[in-house]
Amino acid sequence: MKFRCERDTLVEALGTAGRAVATRGGALPVLSGVRLEVSGNELRLAGSDLDLTIQVETEVQGRADGVAVLPARLVTDIVRALEPGAVTFESGDDEVRITSGRSQFAVRILPADEFPRLPFPAEAASGVADAVTLVAAELAEALRQVVRAASNDDSLPVISGVLLTGEGPSGSDRPGLRLVATDRYRLAVRDLPGTSMLREDQRVLIPSRALAEVQRLLSNASSVTVCLGERDASFEVGHVRLTTRLIEGEFPPYQKLIPDRYPNRLTVNREALLDAVRRVRLLVKDAITPVRVSLKPDGVECTVITQELGQATEDLEAKYEGTELVMGFNPSFLIDGLEAVASEEIALETIDPMKPATVRATEGGDYLYLLMPVRLTN
Repeated sequence: MKFRCERDTLVEALGTAGRAVATRGGALPVLSGVRLEVSGNELRLAGSDLDLTIQVETEVQGRADGVAVLPARLVTDIVRALEPGAVTFESGDDEVRITSGRSQFAVRILPADEFPRLPFPAEAASGVADAVTLVAAELAEALRQVVRAASNDDSLPVISGVLLTGEGPSGSDRPGLRLVATDRYRLAVRDLPGTSMLREDQRVLIPSRALAEVQRLLSNASSVTVCLGERDASFEVGHVRLTTRLIEGEFPPYQKLIPDRYPNRLTVNREALLDAVRRVRLLVKDAITPVRVSLKPDGVECTVITQELGQATEDLEAKYEGTELVMGFNPSFLIDGLEAVASEEIALETIDPMKPATVRATEGGDYLYLLMPVRLTN
């Protein structure tokens, strides 16, 4: 294998593919590597941890075809540290020589025959839609709003994923797409009306880690092609293909958590409330101190009280309809919900201090963020 490529192009490709390499202890050593394959003037890079695979294609000046697997983090750091300009890779029997200007590196290769077989695009399975092309900006915004609510606990894989389900009127030929995530303490639901990817009531569960990477890829894209199979899903964005295994299991019955109506409703400027919670949270130095949100006829008050550091309070003008009450929330989770809502004004609705509260836009009902309260001790 031998090729020549501009440093910046190579850094971007290595960085993208390297995001899928295994970082957990105990994984096969070859899974810490990135696979490089040269065919003509095309370089294909791939990283995989068996559950997630990212493949990147880029154009190079090919000198000799071949395959090599190199330690992902090391080779990316080396190329990034080189001076701007062309970089040459040339493989020998047990190492790859990297040269640029006066810099020369020799990096030991990993056994290419132990690298996992690269997945092909997921083939459409019975009951699952064929490959569809979606508007990148719409899917990216939905992922931004929903992925944050998924669990990071690997011991509970079902809630570490995002549920995708076909939602639409009964008998509709083109149901919309709904994305749902929960970590048991909060729930995020986003509807994409008119986005047809699944049949009505069809469900798939995709790892949130994979969708976070998809969101990153969509930042500068105009479209994304999605293909869902029986066991995996693939997302193609430009010259990058991300493939992930689907999660098996039954997603919690989240609909039961969402009340039909709320007797208490606060309407407030989103940025003002977000800034207030961020300021009073400066006194929170642990994961258990709540922010107290006092709902009053003349507005809302945010308070944090800590014995070690003191107290912070901020009052905001707001419209409130309902019974005067005080609720406690995890401040980080509340901030996540406020950041996710794309609206100048938000509505915070609740039944009582011990029932979940809902944050949503005052106009437009495509996104809902439900947050469990924290019990206040004094």
